[in-house]
Amino acid sequence: MLAAGFAAAFTFASLPASAQAVPGVLRVSAIPDEAPTELQRKFKPLGEYLAKATGLKVVFTPVTDYAASVEGLVNNKLDMVWFGGFTFVQANARSGGKITPLVQRAEDEKFRSVFITASNDIKQLADLKGKTFSFGSESSTSGHLMPRSYLLAAKINPDTDMKRIAFSGAHDATVAAVAGGKVDAGALNISVWEKLVAERKVDPAAVRVFYTTPSYYDYNWSVRSDMNAALKKTITDAFLALDPSTAEGKEILALQRATKFVPTTPANYTTIEAAARNAGLLK
Repeated sequence: MLAAGFAAAFTFASLPASAQAVPGVLRVSAIPDEAPTELQRKFKPLGEYLAKATGLKVVFTPVTDYAASVEGLVNNKLDMVWFGGFTFVQANARSGGKITPLVQRAEDEKFRSVFITASNDIKQLADLKGKTFSFGSESSTSGHLMPRSYLLAAKINPDTDMKRIAFSGAHDATVAAVAGGKVDAGALNISVWEKLVAERKVDPAAVRVFYTTPSYYDYNWSVRSDMNAALKKTITDAFLALDPSTAEGKEILALQRATKFVPTTPANYTTIEAAARNAGLLK
């Protein structure tokens, strides 16, 4: 394993302002598309698994917003980040093409967003005109960019055709805003929606899906392109080796809401980049 003799471990830490590459440490983060406690719970077994696979101390660093995850990787304060498709595109553009996506879940090859409401008056996208609406984070692929893209394709401009739009900051917060009557409708990623329904944290009879988008590529684990090639391969192989027939693999994949991980490439995200530029969200 890499960094032989280094005690593999897994910890959480705060992101220091002047962090530099640390020998023997793999600094990891994720876009905050769910509550920080949920992100940490989901990552803990994966962090322990990656520590064993690489021989490195794996340090998970929560970030305050999507932009911080981009800047952390681009500026060498982080080594690997769980990005949405749009944040990968942003990081790649910000770095001048120096970000490499390693793997994605099989589910991310055909990801979708759902539009939800608690109003009986909303049955299709056209009914959103004159209504209040919540996206997730402004930098979210499945909570903003792609829902906005499909709204524009349906001849609905959220900025001019809706009464008011808001940004909740996270998918579960969007559901809470709709369920609590703060907005008439909202959009979020289908994976979080299905998880909340399965965990009975939302009543689908009270808050329902009225539109599901076509599929698109979404989340991935990305690193800087200058990461040691052997380490990139070790990390990639570790993800690809996760097997639901083992207790460890089953737990990690379930927490990641994945059947398996598969390799990915920058080319998979050209559609998202085009959608971002078309929506004026990427200059």
